Amino acid sequence: MSRQRIKIPANSPRLLASAIGVALTATSANQMAQAAESTEKPAQGNSISLGATTVTGEQTQQSYQTEKASSQKYTAPLVDTPRSVTVIPQQVLQDTAATSLQDALRTVPGVTFGAGEGGNPQGDRPFIRGFDAQGDTYLDGVRDAGGQTREIFDIESIEVSKGPNSSFGGRGSAGGSLNLVSKTPKLGDFLNGGFTYGSDQTRRYTVDINRQFLDTAAFRLNLMSHEQNVAGRDSVNYDRWGIAPSLTFGLGTDTRLNLSYYHLKSDDLPDSGIPYGYGSASKTAAHVHDKPDDGGNSNNFYGLKDRDFRKTRVDISTITFEHDFNDSMTVKNTFRHGNTGQDYILTQPDDSQHNVNQYGTVWRRANTRVSTTQTTTNQTDLYGNFNLAGFKNTYSTGVEFTREETRASGYTVTPNSNPNCTPDKVGNSGGQCTSLSHPNPSDEWTGTEARNYYGTNTVGVTKAAYVFDTLELDPQWLLNAGLRYDQFDTTANTNAAAGRTKAKNDSNFFNWQTGLVWKPLDNGSVYLSYATSATPPGGIVGEGVEGNGLVTPGSIITSDLKPEETVNYELGTKWDVFQDRLSLTAAVFRTEKKNTRVLTDSYTYENAGKSRVDGIELSASGKITDKWQVFAGYSYLKSELVDPGMKANRNGSVNTAAVSDKGNEMPNTPKNSFSLWTTYEVMPKLTIGGGAFYVDAVYGDTANTVYVPSYTRYDAMASYKLTKNIDLQLNVQNLTDKTYYDKAYAAHFANQAAGRTALLTTSFHF
Repeated sequence: MSRQRIKIPANSPRLLASAIGVALTATSANQMAQAAESTEKPAQGNSISLGATTVTGEQTQQSYQTEKASSQKYTAPLVDTPRSVTVIPQQVLQDTAATSLQDALRTVPGVTFGAGEGGNPQGDRPFIRGFDAQGDTYLDGVRDAGGQTREIFDIESIEVSKGPNSSFGGRGSAGGSLNLVSKTPKLGDFLNGGFTYGSDQTRRYTVDINRQFLDTAAFRLNLMSHEQNVAGRDSVNYDRWGIAPSLTFGLGTDTRLNLSYYHLKSDDLPDSGIPYGYGSASKTAAHVHDKPDDGGNSNNFYGLKDRDFRKTRVDISTITFEHDFNDSMTVKNTFRHGNTGQDYILTQPDDSQHNVNQYGTVWRRANTRVSTTQTTTNQTDLYGNFNLAGFKNTYSTGVEFTREETRASGYTVTPNSNPNCTPDKVGNSGGQCTSLSHPNPSDEWTGTEARNYYGTNTVGVTKAAYVFDTLELDPQWLLNAGLRYDQFDTTANTNAAAGRTKAKNDSNFFNWQTGLVWKPLDNGSVYLSYATSATPPGGIVGEGVEGNGLVTPGSIITSDLKPEETVNYELGTKWDVFQDRLSLTAAVFRTEKKNTRVLTDSYTYENAGKSRVDGIELSASGKITDKWQVFAGYSYLKSELVDPGMKANRNGSVNTAAVSDKGNEMPNTPKNSFSLWTTYEVMPKLTIGGGAFYVDAVYGDTANTVYVPSYTRYDAMASYKLTKNIDLQLNVQNLTDKTYYDKAYAAHFANQAAGRTALLTTSFHF
């Protein structure tokens, strides 16, 4: 047996947890002593200046409301921005006890997650307004490529921009994009630390240390260690640790330099999911309207502890330079190099051989991947404001140069081909077959895994220029516009036993957006906007299954190789009410992908398809009263495959016997979804809160033959200030222990969410 995996010391998380504990103890001892001495001093002596922030020696609850996005490309406050943008602030992340990107996005309706396997790598695969946004995640405004499961221990907030926005970030973004905002150094000294102990052996340790060491310079260090099993899922476990130091010079001055590094490693026994059932016991049965079948026990795990694993790593280094020429002009340059890798063999509980419905058994099909993605980006922005002909302009313009390279290969697992899992083979097939109702994850695996170096090396190069402006026509009318030009070249070299092949494509495209904003009052706006996006061939750069893929010269397959174009029409309104403490938004929209790549004849693809989503979105964030906060939203999405083209066999020929998908709903697109998170300060030291999250049933495939049912999940929270420096917080997630599925794949399986989970966090603030 030969396995070459990303090497991660087994005790790394435990060593880091110990280091965090030592750091907290050493640092907090000094802080406690100082805090004790300061109790005899006047109250104003407890304050520490952090520029625009003041630390008073205790943690104060921040508002759920966000007034402005972090990116300079948003040239107006959110209330005057003519598009739907939801910002998940730090306080919501803390109150909901979110630890991952998927946890955090549960609070944003209209965002779902799809499952991964081999071609679509394991990790975050969000869908926004029904469109796959797997490659549309950004970190501090720079595309964060590479399949991964994102942690948020070093994240200040998460910005969800809905609707096509290639004018902001370039290719993709048909339904929207995500921007994660990192924690950065501040003037002043503070320490935040936390220990979380929970059900299913959950242990999480975090520390956030900020130290000012010069008048204008500070250092910040975030550390995290996380270990857990998963409630309601046998054998599954997650183990990860991370470190994120950053250093800033020139704080509070005209010239600023930030150096940052982010490192994350994980070592998991991943969840293999639950196979889809069948409505018939026939060996030729086809899915008609089928949901996952767990054999009568939702705890069932179909993986193999003796074979399955997933290891990942992320390393990101960033240098950011900013200079204010004056009060109305700033230049910013961001240089980043990132390296993301994952290595896994995991069980896919395959339903394709009809073992599930014929025999009540499951074939443990092995999906494998070994991949690394390297990204180097330089992005230069110039932004500020000026007056021209009596009109105020708030602008942002810039250029971007990016090179992305993904090397993807895997393992050869033997045996791993279509077994007939009759009942007598359960427990007697070297681990290949198991029972649907009583799987044994401890079955001995007698097969072999050998590293397979055949694979594909994909390179994508982006050169882009963009400009944004908000023109104030008068105090009541604003015109917002943006334009971006991209040159995107991609090349895929595939090395296989049959030989080497090369596919490439060069795409050039413009994207733009415009919006007219009317402000009947200072605290509100009504807007009408239009925006576009473009998805060129090879846009995922080897980190997923391409809907608009490359074609090898000489292949029997022909394709237009044009960018898919998406447009969005949106009418909305935004208001800050209750003394501007609560933000309310409403929008109606149509998002239409006009020239989807579809099969028009055997082996012939053309950009001739169309898909559409009509929707309504509502949101509320902020304070209803001084003591009552809310973060809520509702999304209605009516999706349709208007012209999906013909159905294809695996070789690209037309499947004449297949039923057309025309008129079907788009996968992973719930008609209705709703989220509500709210907290109330019962007394100065006690806050209680809770959440309700509803998602309609969603289909996993375009044929609408497999689906996961709708669900409602309830959460609860209570926090208590033990002292001005120590807080206790209890979160119970999935309060009713609801069995539900939060990821649907197009075939074979869906992923089940965690059951009831209790988390007790002790937090320190100095």
